[in-house]
Amino acid sequence: MTQAVITATGLYTPPESIDNAALVASFNAWADAENVRFAEAIARGEREPLAHSSEAFIVKASGIHSRYVMESSGILDPDRMRPYLPERPNDRLSMQAEMGLAAANQALDKAGITAGDIDLVIVACSNLQRPYPAVSVELQAALGAGGYAFDMNVACSSATFAIDMATNAIRAGSLDRVLIVNPEICSAHLNFRDRDSHFIFGDACTAIVLEADHLAQEREHFTVLGTRLTTQFSNAIRNNFGFLNRLAEADGSLADKLFVQEGRKVFKEVCPLVSRLILEHLDSQSLTGESVKRLWLHQANRHMNDLIAQRVLGREPSPAEAPIILDRYANTSSAGSIIALHLHREDMVEGDIGVVCSFGAGYSAGSVILRKGNAC
Repeated sequence: MTQAVITATGLYTPPESIDNAALVASFNAWADAENVRFAEAIARGEREPLAHSSEAFIVKASGIHSRYVMESSGILDPDRMRPYLPERPNDRLSMQAEMGLAAANQALDKAGITAGDIDLVIVACSNLQRPYPAVSVELQAALGAGGYAFDMNVACSSATFAIDMATNAIRAGSLDRVLIVNPEICSAHLNFRDRDSHFIFGDACTAIVLEADHLAQEREHFTVLGTRLTTQFSNAIRNNFGFLNRLAEADGSLADKLFVQEGRKVFKEVCPLVSRLILEHLDSQSLTGESVKRLWLHQANRHMNDLIAQRVLGREPSPAEAPIILDRYANTSSAGSIIALHLHREDMVEGDIGVVCSFGAGYSAGSVILRKGNAC
């Protein structure tokens, strides 16, 4: 049977970075101004004063120290606290397509193929900048790729769900090569005035090339041994922004239409869900946690990753076994686990087993088991 293999990945890292100190200074300046503005209401007990954020709080809560963003000055302006990303004219390449082009070209170069060799382009991410025309079709045209293209959204699990679709199509023999691109501009859907979440997200774009195994025998690759997906409805992570918002009475606030989550509930419910998914998936391949050399986990929260890795491996993970990139990239949604794969695979040798796993809103979770080299 034809197997799907990953022959290359690509990574676009935005040019600007914000460390915790700068982010905290911006938030605290805004909070102080708001407390002065509502001083009388606070004095009457009608309103609680806004608490400061802190670098120590952010690191303790998440393990994040900094994040890359497409634009930083608007985020750090206490009077604005959102990035300056002007709308582009229709005849100019969109921002997500531009990010995707950079990551895709890097991946294609590493794979040693051209865009014309591609049969399908999937743009899979948590937030698409428009409903249509599809960003994937725009990117397909910019690359000069063949075949067809479509967009998909399964929030933070978009990349692994796309890998599942690509793998199945290649195994069925309907496609030879698929390009998956994950352009995440998470800073645009984050409420930087919410103390509990203002530090969580960063921006990035990843790309993945999957090919039929007979096309990649002489090149370095990872064979996809199996994919497994699961969904379980929950309101614990939500983003209500959409085209129906314009029909509601204007109240001047979009705070409840941006990213919101119940962090403690997410931690309690998602960790066992993901651990069980990975272990059951490994068992279906006659593998165990002891078989796994590398866990490329979704990069949302350091504590979640440590707990999931511990449950899968049956012991405390070493930094090499469950690499963390969220300390400098923060949560980049669907791109996070692929960034970890991109940056932490060079030491894998023939026969080594690794697992790419995503998890997030939905709830959704996806597991992809990889073997360095050919399947045995």
